[in-house]
Amino acid sequence: MDIKEAIRNHGDVAMAITKRILQHDEAKASNVVISPLSIYVLLSLVAAGSKGPPLDQLLSFLKSNSIHNLNAFASHIIDKVFADASSCGGPCLAFANGVWIDQSLSLKPSFQQVVDKYYKAMLSQVNFKQADEVISEVNSWVERNTYGLIKEILSPGSVCSSTQLILANALYFKAAWQQAFDASKTVKRDFYLVDGSSVEAPFMSGKKDQYVAVFDGFKVLALPYSQGPDPRRFSMYFFLPDSKDGLGSLIEKLDSEPGFIDRHIPRQKRELWGFMIPKFKISFGIEVSNVLKKLGLVLPFTEGGLLGMVESPMAQNLRVSKIFHRAFIEVNEEGTEAAASSAVTIRRVSMPINIIDFIADRPFLYLIREDKSGTLLFIGQVLNPLVD
Repeated sequence: MDIKEAIRNHGDVAMAITKRILQHDEAKASNVVISPLSIYVLLSLVAAGSKGPPLDQLLSFLKSNSIHNLNAFASHIIDKVFADASSCGGPCLAFANGVWIDQSLSLKPSFQQVVDKYYKAMLSQVNFKQADEVISEVNSWVERNTYGLIKEILSPGSVCSSTQLILANALYFKAAWQQAFDASKTVKRDFYLVDGSSVEAPFMSGKKDQYVAVFDGFKVLALPYSQGPDPRRFSMYFFLPDSKDGLGSLIEKLDSEPGFIDRHIPRQKRELWGFMIPKFKISFGIEVSNVLKKLGLVLPFTEGGLLGMVESPMAQNLRVSKIFHRAFIEVNEEGTEAAASSAVTIRRVSMPINIIDFIADRPFLYLIREDKSGTLLFIGQVLNPLVD
C-alpha cells in the first residue's frame, strides 16, 4: 500500500465530510470541532466486517481499493501518527478503538484478527438488554481515553435491546506551541460575528514573522507545535477569509479540488504588520449518519451487509443504525488540547502585497495536521470565540 496516496485520499474524504457537516443545520450557527480521521477509521472498521454491495460502497466512499489498504492505513495512523511523544518534549497523543458485542454473539475469527492486529481494539462482551449499563461502560471508556475531555459519546436511549454491536474510537492530542504566546500581551478586541454584530474577545499576539500564505479571498497562517527530537511535525492552520462574511464561500472551496489543504499550506515565513489569534474552547457533537447518506453512503444503513463480523445466522439482519461523533478543542497561550470520539451502533432490524497582517477577528476555519505525512487530525470553525 502507498501510505502517502492513502493519506491523500483520506484528506479528500475528510474535506467532503467537513464541508457537509459545516453546512448541516446543527453546525451552521455554531462553533465546530470534528475529527474526520476518527470517522474515517471507524468506517474502515465497519468495512472490514462488511460484504457485498455495502462493502463496495464503503470502499468507494473511502476512496480505497481494498479492505487490506484500509486496515493498513488505520494501523499506520494508530502506530505512527498517534505514537505518544510527550516523554521527549513532543505532543501527547493517543488513539484507542473498542468493540462491544452482545454476550449471545461472538466475532468471526477473521474479523477478530483484524480487530486485534490492525485496530488494536479492546473487546468487551455485554448484555444489551441492560442498555443503560452498556451506555455507561462505553462513555466511561471514552472519558478515560480522552483524558476526561469527552464524557459522553452515547446519550440515554441511543442503545436498546436490539443493539448487537458498538464500535467506537477515541483520540487525544495535547501540544505546546513552538513559540508560546506571552499571556501578558493577550488583549481584548472586537471579533465580528456572521450577523454583523461584534463581541469583545481575548486575543493572543506574537512575533510578527510567521508562516503565512495569501490566496484569492483568504489567507492561511501556520503555527507549529513543539516537537523535541520527534521527526513528525504537527501544526495548527488558520484559514481566514478576507471579508467578514466570507466564511461561507471559503467552506464551498473545501472539496473543490483534490488535495485542497496541501495546495494551500504556507511554505515560508513573512513579516506581518499585525498578528493576533483569539483564544477559544469548543465542544461539539453530531449524529453523522444523515450527513454520510447525503454524500452517497447509504447501503450500510439499509442493507444487511455486515456478514463478516459475527458468527451467527442473524448477521444478515445487521446494519449500521447510528454514527455518533463528539470532539473538543481548547486553544490558549500555551498550546492546544483536543480530543474526539466516534461510535457506531449496529442493530438487528427488522490579497497579494509584500507586508500583510493576520488578525483573526472574524469567523474562520482551522485544522490540526501532521505535516510530514499530511494527516488531518482535527478541523473546525470559529464563529464566536466566547461561546464554549
